[in-house]
Amino acid sequence: MGDFFARLARLRVLLVGIVLFAFPLGLVLHAPQAAFAQEEKKEEDPPKDVAKADEPPVAKSNPITHFFQSLGLMFGALFAVISIGMVALIIVLAMDLRMGEAVSGNFVDDFTGMVNKRQFKQAYELCKNDNSFLARIMTSGMSRLQYGIEDAREAMLAMVDTVRASKDNLISYLATIGTLGPLLGLVGTVSGMIGAFRRLGEDKKVDTQGLAGEISHALVVTLVGVALAVPAIFFFGLFKSRLSVISMNTSNLADDLLTQMYHNSRKTPGAAGAPAEAPRGASTSVQER
Repeated sequence: MGDFFARLARLRVLLVGIVLFAFPLGLVLHAPQAAFAQEEKKEEDPPKDVAKADEPPVAKSNPITHFFQSLGLMFGALFAVISIGMVALIIVLAMDLRMGEAVSGNFVDDFTGMVNKRQFKQAYELCKNDNSFLARIMTSGMSRLQYGIEDAREAMLAMVDTVRASKDNLISYLATIGTLGPLLGLVGTVSGMIGAFRRLGEDKKVDTQGLAGEISHALVVTLVGVALAVPAIFFFGLFKSRLSVISMNTSNLADDLLTQMYHNSRKTPGAAGAPAEAPRGASTSVQER
């Protein structure tokens, strides 16, 4: 059942990502097509008071060609690299920030069974050989358990902050992309507008078609920058919230397991009635008070 819900969550993230990428792309492709269709309509119904012979021929352009020409080589390559990096980062975080990755398989059941059987060294080796979020926290706490339960809890909290900071560093790249996307688009738009107004100031006769084309090229860059920022900001908020939930749940579970191990290590064996043997090996022993 847990695997089913995990797959359902991955599918939901994938569907949301497709929608968020497809919607801005649709806007990008639809805007030039709408303008192109509007120009064709004007050509079909010319004003009656203007002779057709006096009309200059209107150059028709493909919206896709216009889109890539507007981006140019520099902005096109820059936005392509940012888009590929953002998609790869989203996939990595979506696969990594799952409860199934934070708590691997049957780790809790195996650890609990070993602790109940007083196999403390085997429990420590289980945590040490596991690379999951919970195992790393448990390894840090068990290595300090010989100095008391409070010291072990502080070590676990420090490890939680360390792991969470490493995930936060990756998530922060999405916030950077969401901030820089519109700014890069604005740089392209401003540069295009400068060229358009310079052309307007140099020509004695105003060429409205050429001026409109310059402005259209400039606005496409802004549209791409904003479209790039939309999924970046969405997934930034999604992953920040998911990381907080996973960190809290994993920390609480680790505290319960560590407390269980601490109390089991202080119990006397039922058969011999001797003091409990402290777990040994790799600084995992718990000294009897």
